[in-house]
Amino acid sequence: MKKIIELKNISKSFDGEKVLDNISLDIYDNEFLTLLGPSGCGKTTTLRLIGGFESPDEGDVIFLGEKINDVPPHKRHVNTVFQKYALFPHLNVYENVAFPLREKKMPKDQIEKKVHEMLDLVMLSGFAKRRVTSLSGGQQQRVAIARALVNEPKVLLLDEPLGALDLKLRKDMQQELKKIQKATGITFIFVTHDQEEALSMSDTIVVMSEGRIQQIGTPIDIYNEPVNAFVADFIGESNILDGVMLEDLKVRFSGHVFECVDKGFGRGEAVDVVVRPEDVDIVKESEGMLTGIVTGVTFMGVHYEVIVDIGGFKWMIQTTDFVDVDEHIGLYIEPDAIHIMKKSEYSGMFGDYSSFSNELDELSIPPEEDGDEV
Repeated sequence: MKKIIELKNISKSFDGEKVLDNISLDIYDNEFLTLLGPSGCGKTTTLRLIGGFESPDEGDVIFLGEKINDVPPHKRHVNTVFQKYALFPHLNVYENVAFPLREKKMPKDQIEKKVHEMLDLVMLSGFAKRRVTSLSGGQQQRVAIARALVNEPKVLLLDEPLGALDLKLRKDMQQELKKIQKATGITFIFVTHDQEEALSMSDTIVVMSEGRIQQIGTPIDIYNEPVNAFVADFIGESNILDGVMLEDLKVRFSGHVFECVDKGFGRGEAVDVVVRPEDVDIVKESEGMLTGIVTGVTFMGVHYEVIVDIGGFKWMIQTTDFVDVDEHIGLYIEPDAIHIMKKSEYSGMFGDYSSFSNELDELSIPPEEDGDEV
């Protein structure tokens, strides 16, 4: 694939605080790439640098081989859809979408053709004469996307565009955005703090923390092979434990020696061990590799989330089998369910579910970010 954008050794500070720390990233033609991370990690600043709304303190933004650090937004082949859609309330749907083409003095018949093509693409073909103020949030978002795509940018930047939508509509729009990206062949760069959104939509995910890129990969790679405890915790639920690599394919954690599929670590090397909650089987206590006491059970509709105390460390297990609080159970873990990671600055910060509840998890989600997020 052709490289369309290169970020080379980019650093950016605001008020003396470094929000991007020497990041480099290649973005390819016809790619759906997601910048994923918590509030303040630098993802929106990265998007604004690509769009021309900020300039880097150090490093270069390269577009199709040319440095564009000082090129203003309106001269870049890039359009942006913001969380607050910035539609013109006094114009109807047709005129909102037509606006960029009128600014370019395009002939009327061409404008009409392109606007109707875009409205068909976003499934608003019967809405041309509607006032945008009469539309739902999801419909307004589609208008904003149609307006951003109508003059055929090389790249579309999407800054938390689904943040204002309710859960069901959000999920519907995730699928629609992916279809639109495939239909147009335009490179989409999407910013979110929502891991599920990133996993369901992206060709490539860039996980960010504290102004640095932690990992770049496909959704499957990021989920199955996280590089450190931060990525393992941020992408899905994870039990992250201290372990020791005894030799290739053999690791000790939680007082037990397990076979695994990882190798290349030093003998006796301290490591982080990741076991995803869905990869653990609950068995009879007498049959378990590990044994523990159930301290909490939450019904999630399709499965139960079970918290198990094993030697003072609280594991999360996702299972369709019901177990009860205070029940003594065994855990069985297959070798390929165990993922070994190098120790990092994030070791010891994640992975224990002592204070876990769904309510706390919801409260920990940052407020919806806007263009001022760093």
